Parts: sequence; C-alpha cells; structure tokens
Amino acid sequence: MLDAKIIAVTNQKGGVGKTTTAINLAAALAMDGNQVLIVDLDPQGNASTGLGIEPHARAMTTYDLLIEEAPLDEVVMPTDIDNLKIAPATTDLSSADVELVANEKRSHLLHDALRAPQTSGIYDYILIDCPPSLNLLTVNALVAAHSVLIPLQSEFFALEGLSQLMLTIREVREAANPSLRIEGVVLTMHDSRNNLAQQVEADARETLGELVFKTVVPRNVRVSEAPSYAMPVITYDPGSKGSEAYVRLAHELAAKGR
Repeated sequence: MLDAKIIAVTNQKGGVGKTTTAINLAAALAMDGNQVLIVDLDPQGNASTGLGIEPHARAMTTYDLLIEEAPLDEVVMPTDIDNLKIAPATTDLSSADVELVANEKRSHLLHDALRAPQTSGIYDYILIDCPPSLNLLTVNALVAAHSVLIPLQSEFFALEGLSQLMLTIREVREAANPSLRIEGVVLTMHDSRNNLAQQVEADARETLGELVFKTVVPRNVRVSEAPSYAMPVITYDPGSKGSEAYVRLAHELAAKGR
C-alpha cells in the first residue's frame, strides 16, 4: 500500500461547504474501498459531529495530537461508515494557536504526526478539515499536506477571497513544504438556474482553468439536512443530487492519481 495522499480542505471564508465537502468526499472515497481518515482541525468540531461522534465520546482529540504530541492511533476513532475513521476535535483546539507559539516545531507538528513511520501504509487518503481562518492550525495542515482542495461557494466575491489563501500557500511552499500543490477548486452550493452562479462558474474556469473540478456540487436541501442526522448525505440520501455530486467528485479526485 502506498503512503496516504494527504489533502487539506481549506478556505478561510466560512460557510462555503468546507466541512460538508470534507466528510462527503471522505465517505465517497471510503465507499469505493479506500481506507480514509478525516483529521478534524476545526475547533467547532463539525466534521466529528457530522459523522456521529458525540462530544463526550471524544476521549482523545487533535488537541492531544498537536499539544501533547499523542500518537495518531490513540486519537483516531471509527465511524459508522466502513473504511472511514476520524481524528476528532473539540473546542479545546481553540486555544491551540496560543499554546503552539512557543513550540519551535509549531508548524510541523501535524506533519510529523501524519507522516510518522507507524502511520505509513494504513490509509489511502487523509483529509484535513481546516478551520475557517488562516491561523497556525491551517498552516500545520498546509505543511502536512501533499495538496490543497478549495471549496468555493458560487456567489459574488468568491474569487476575491482566494487571493489571500493563494498567498499563504505560496509562503508555505517557500518556507516549509515546497511540493505542496493545489489539488483543485470545487464549486459548491451551485444553483444552475441562477445567472450569478453561472457567471461565477464561468469566471472561475476562465481564471483558474484546469484547477477547477468538472464536478459542481449543487445547492441541495438533502445536503443541508444530513448533518442534523449526524450523517453524510452519501448515506443519508444516496440518490440525492448532492450525494451523486460528491460521488462524482471522489471519482474525479481518484482519477488524478495518488
């Protein structure tokens, strides 16, 4: 088994479908027979909740992984989906930025945890659900990752928000992770009947070209409902347009190779 392909799912703008994309893409990859791990690096812990991990059940979390340098296998928990595991988060993680500042290895802690020899060959994919900000947690994710997947909401000003993220990616490349690349940009919450959404898609494809995934995730009520049942839409309603889109996205990602 090859070492895992590590993908940071990030956008500093909140409400763009970042966590939804992380858990549904992970679930779709797992259902295709891949061994998949989600690393919940968002203090809100929405990826953990969305996969049915109750807060009281999160005995060890990504806080322990980073601050206490606990081994990854002590933090990881199974989910109700075969082949899909999660390193959960709680609000404890919100203080990590401050606590990490004094650590000389502060930007490389997640890198060292995910790329440790004992984790080699266990997973096919590791998806990191980043917080909606460009803080030290996100920098840890970018240093640890092989590539970055950027969910982009189909709305006005969407592309403008990418410039700061692209700058951060370039800085991480120069300082710590020269092989970091952009996996792609996925358009989310897309309403094909809306002229503005069509214009955003056209602008994104013209500006970013091949970086934009062919798959577009539609605005879909089933996608919005699924987290309240602590399930990805992939299992909540497999026949929904949102579910089908994430399955296509998983296939498109896998076709790019590892």
